[in-house]
Amino acid sequence: MIPHDLGFVVPLVALLAAGLFAGFTAGMFGVGGGFVVVPAMLVILPLLGGMKSEYTHVAIGTSAATIIVSSIRAVTAQAKRGAVEWDILKAWGPWLVIGDALGVYLAGKVDGAVLKLVFATGVALMSVMFIVPRLRTLVVSERMPGPIATAGIAGGLGVFSSLLGIGGGTIAITVMTLCSRTIHRAIATASGIGTLIAIPTAIGFAIIGFHKAGLPWGSLGYINLPAAIAISSMSVLTAPIGVAAAHRLPSNPLKTVFGAYLIVISFFMFKSALKF
Repeated sequence: MIPHDLGFVVPLVALLAAGLFAGFTAGMFGVGGGFVVVPAMLVILPLLGGMKSEYTHVAIGTSAATIIVSSIRAVTAQAKRGAVEWDILKAWGPWLVIGDALGVYLAGKVDGAVLKLVFATGVALMSVMFIVPRLRTLVVSERMPGPIATAGIAGGLGVFSSLLGIGGGTIAITVMTLCSRTIHRAIATASGIGTLIAIPTAIGFAIIGFHKAGLPWGSLGYINLPAAIAISSMSVLTAPIGVAAAHRLPSNPLKTVFGAYLIVISFFMFKSALKF
C-alpha cells in the first residue's frame, strides 16, 4: 500500500536527514555512506510496508544505489584537491567487480539476521585499527601490495562490501594506511573504490530481488527507489562539505573520530540482530 498523508512525511524527513549525514560521512571518511544508510533504512522500511524478512536485503541494496551518487560526488571533490591515487583504483578495479558478483550471489542465499551479524562484527573489528593508538600509526610496508595480494584483498573487499551494502572504504583505508599512505590520501582514494563497488552491487541486488514478494512500496528488486532518490538528493549536497572537513582535521583525531563512529554503528547493528 502506498503511504499517504502524514504517514508519508515521517519516513521522507528521516530519509532526507539520513542522506545529509551519509553524504557528509562519505566525503569525510571515504566510506560511501553505507554505514549510515543501512541502519537508517532498517528503521524506516517498516513505515513503507512489506515483509520484515526482506528489510535487510532492501536496506543493503538501497544503500548500494545511494553510494553510487555519494561516492562519485566525494571522489570528484577529492580529485580537485589532487588527493586521489588513480593507479590504485586501476589495479583494484577488476578484482572489486569480480568480488562484487560473488558477494551479491551469496547475499541472495543468506538470511537477513545473519547479514546484520556479519555487518556488526566486521565493523567492530575494523574499528580497532582506528581506536588503538599503536595500530592507527602502524605501517607494515612502504609500498602497496603486489598483484597476487591485490587480487585477494580487492576481491575479498568486493565480496564483503556487496554483502553489506557499503562502499568498502574502511578496509581500503586500513590497507592503504598500513602501506604508508596518509589517512587523507587513503580516504580520497577509498571514495573511488566505493563507486567501483556500488555500481555492480546495486545492479545485482535489483536483479536478485526482482521477483521477490512482500517488498516495501516503491522497490525495484532489492532497491527502494523513493528512499534511494531522497537519500541521494541530499548526499550530493553534503559530500563536498565532508571532504573539506577531512582535509582540515589532522590525521590522528580523524582516525579516532572514524573509529568511534564505527563502534556506535556496530553496537546498534548487534542490538538489532540479537534483539537485546
